[in-house]
Amino acid sequence: MNVVVTGRHIEVTPAMKAHAEQKAMKLLKYFDRIQEIEVIFDNGKDNMTVEILVNAEHKREFVAHHTDPDAYACVDGCVDKLERQLSEHKKKLRNRKHPEDGATIRHQG
Repeated sequence: MNVVVTGRHIEVTPAMKAHAEQKAMKLLKYFDRIQEIEVIFDNGKDNMTVEILVNAEHKREFVAHHTDPDAYACVDGCVDKLERQLSEHKKKLRNRKHPEDGATIRHQG
């Protein structure tokens, strides 16, 4: 799995890159079919904005944005949002394969 860390209007420090990579790798725990994660730091006027793009199999993309004065808090906020998105997606996939008893149609014979 590939993690790409880039910056817009900011030089990404090795500490920021290491933090982003460490947090991004945690996402594999929630959905193991992730192919690539891209972390983009964007320095605005007063706040830092972080955008994380997750590319999963079958061309499925998950996106999270977070704005905060602290870059590390932005990464943490994005990862929290992506954890929820990935968990929901995995739950949908699991439920599609095994529908509950009330969801099935029973034939009367």
